Amino acid sequence: MKKEEKEKTPAFVSKRVNRSYIQKINSTPDKVFPLLCPRRELDWLDGWHYEMIYSESGFAEEGAIFKTKHEGEVNTIWTVTRYDKENFAIEFVRMTWEVIVVKIKMRVEDNHDGTSNLHVEYIFTPITEKGNEFIDGKSARQFLDMMKWWEKSLNYYLETGGKLLALKL
Repeated sequence: MKKEEKEKTPAFVSKRVNRSYIQKINSTPDKVFPLLCPRRELDWLDGWHYEMIYSESGFAEEGAIFKTKHEGEVNTIWTVTRYDKENFAIEFVRMTWEVIVVKIKMRVEDNHDGTSNLHVEYIFTPITEKGNEFIDGKSARQFLDMMKWWEKSLNYYLETGGKLLALKL
């Protein structure tokens, strides 16, 4: 291929999308924050499955690596890139091979009334056209529905003393 032909070939352009939501959680940050962990999510988020690859404690910690897989999809590899229990903040980077990289930031804010605000931000960065198609297929409404489900599930778990809210499909 000639140099001129290479220059005319359009380069991949990623469609980065940011989505955020604040969940109102009916408990204090010291009770909420430990639940933001792949192992602990099994207790309160119906439909969650994961496989731990590396963690010294078996729970969320900086440098922990785990994977998830949805039927018909390739593995998604997750890394805990920040774990700050004093400030109730955790961040993950997840990568689905040849599709997308997602940075997830979560911070639990104390409302000083027995409740918390859980700030959640997702930064989606497609790494291929397939990733751009994934972004095009995921609406702001789907993100909002997922955030509301998490919020409802987490509150149910905390309010019932540890019961799992069943996902109704």
